Amino acid sequence: MVRKLVAFIRIWGTLVAPLVLILLPVDFFDHGESICLSKSLAGMECPACGLTRGVMHFVHLDFGAAWSYNRLTFLIVPMLFPLWLKALYEARGKELPPLMSKYM
Repeated sequence: MVRKLVAFIRIWGTLVAPLVLILLPVDFFDHGESICLSKSLAGMECPACGLTRGVMHFVHLDFGAAWSYNRLTFLIVPMLFPLWLKALYEARGKELPPLMSKYM
């Protein structure tokens, strides 16, 4: 029972997250203090600093701002797409196509 609940939350959370990001205003995460531990404790930015803001701007097709916040955005977002597609298939109760299931 618990496994089914966890799978349900994982699948639907993965599907809903991009839709929520699209509905939020583009500058929703642009203001406020950083919660990065490396920035808070050591005073230096880690490779992931600005990634949330970069993804948010990427989703809203503001590629210039996404690039300025974190260049890794252009690597991370395309890597998230297959995970979203897999969750879509799982939510519908269907098997992934053979080519995709080989790599996922």
